[in-house]
Amino acid sequence: MATARDDVPAPRITHRRMVEADLSAVIDIESAAYMFPWSLGIFRDCLRVGYTCRVLAAGEDIGGYGIMSMGAGEAHILNVCVRADLRGQGTGRRLITWLLDESRNAGHGWAFLEVRPSNRPAILLYESLRFAPVGIRHGYYQAVGGREDAIVYRLDLDAWGEARERALNAQRRGR
Repeated sequence: MATARDDVPAPRITHRRMVEADLSAVIDIESAAYMFPWSLGIFRDCLRVGYTCRVLAAGEDIGGYGIMSMGAGEAHILNVCVRADLRGQGTGRRLITWLLDESRNAGHGWAFLEVRPSNRPAILLYESLRFAPVGIRHGYYQAVGGREDAIVYRLDLDAWGEARERALNAQRRGR
């Protein structure tokens, strides 16, 4: 027997530019996900300086967000978060893919990000997207009882884009 939730179609997930009016929902998602969340001021500063700030729109709601800086031939993914009820459904992968496409289309050759070694789901996602670890930032993250290191990951955007195009073409031929 279907439950009421099963009868409701999943909202269509899209992305768009983040605006100031989104920040209340973004802060709610951030605060629910992290013990040491970014402040409203940090998000406002990201918008003000022109970072690439995107939100996932899940129907009428904000389902997640991504913040990325770009310059000097590279992109740096600073923060990506998906609402808890949308995790494990490929929404984080789609959000990161949109950010990577945007940086590649802007002519950047590399993408970087940091991740906590304790965040296995994120590590598995990044490695499945072809990010490779290139270093450690010691004491990078605030943590209970002190600091936690960050693993620095790097992605060759040209190689990633070529592999992605091959996969999409193979998918189209298989139809």
